[in-house]
Amino acid sequence: MPSASGSNRSQRTSLHAYLSDVIRGRNCGPGSLLVRALLRVASFAYAPVVGIRNRWYDHCRCTQATAAIPVISVGNLTAGGTGKTPMIAWLAGRLGRVQPPIRVAILSRGYRAPAGGPNDEALELAAALPHVPHVQNPDRVAGVRAAIQQHASQLILLDDGFQHRRLARDLDIVLLDALDPFGGGHLLPRGLLREPPAGLCRADVVGLSRSDLVSGEARAAIRQRVAAWAPQALWLELAHGPQCLESTSQAPCPVAALAQQNVVAFCGIGNPDAFRRTLEQLGYQLVGFREFPDHHAYGRAELDELAEWAESCGAAAVVCTVKDLVKIRLGTLGSVPLWSLRVSMVVREGQTELDRLLEQLVQRVRRDKIA
Repeated sequence: MPSASGSNRSQRTSLHAYLSDVIRGRNCGPGSLLVRALLRVASFAYAPVVGIRNRWYDHCRCTQATAAIPVISVGNLTAGGTGKTPMIAWLAGRLGRVQPPIRVAILSRGYRAPAGGPNDEALELAAALPHVPHVQNPDRVAGVRAAIQQHASQLILLDDGFQHRRLARDLDIVLLDALDPFGGGHLLPRGLLREPPAGLCRADVVGLSRSDLVSGEARAAIRQRVAAWAPQALWLELAHGPQCLESTSQAPCPVAALAQQNVVAFCGIGNPDAFRRTLEQLGYQLVGFREFPDHHAYGRAELDELAEWAESCGAAAVVCTVKDLVKIRLGTLGSVPLWSLRVSMVVREGQTELDRLLEQLVQRVRRDKIA
């Protein structure tokens, strides 16, 4: 018999899936129309709060704290996954290869982190970047001080920092998901926008993630809209490049190892549709797919249920994201092998110009060190 906690988790997951379908217009029943109307009313209350806050920071710069070292922010306009973690990893790798080397640290809020421990994104980044310190602190200003004092950091990568305006930054990178760049055109909670798209005027760089999943015409249309709000911003086109399949019990293997095989997949990320499309593009025969809320903590009952589901589907493997596997830490679900798909950010357009901006900050680090 399922435990009470397992039943509650299942109910929360079902509610999340229902609201996701309602917000994205995939559920059009009479009840869903009413829910959308109520969410829209709530977004009317959210909008002035966002507007007042942004105007305050726009006109009262003295309220911002300036770090003693350069800060690069990676953020987004929408709630949900746009590829911030792969972009942070790409930047850390790029900056880690400069000579002579500089000391880079990652700073994040630590959203949904267990008490005293790292959250799923920190675990994912630690696996990819074991030598890059990661400071988690809801007070990002205090986090910068900790990075400098504890790790002698010379440059900060601020994860999910676009709306965190208390800490000034030297380079603001904003990511838009090509599959839903403007969050359905509505502010939270009716849509997925954290703030109106006009906020892009603050961006130094706008990157279109998953740009390979839409047509050239769609990319051009998004770029034209962005240019109306942020004509000064460098434009990037990005893609999530599948690297390998990873397991907690087996050596990594090529992504092609599961091509044309029956697999089931699940994920607890901000954009599950993009994960599904990536698996389909790899030639995986998806016989089942399940979505969980972003940052979902998997309970024992849920894992048992996933194992039963995978076995009943006759799947050769279960595939999840690295963000999921770092929390689950199992090599199999029941008798079915469990793999995570590791992806890395690929810059398809704009890399030369981005490297130039990064080099300017690296040179500043070196000048400050000499001084």
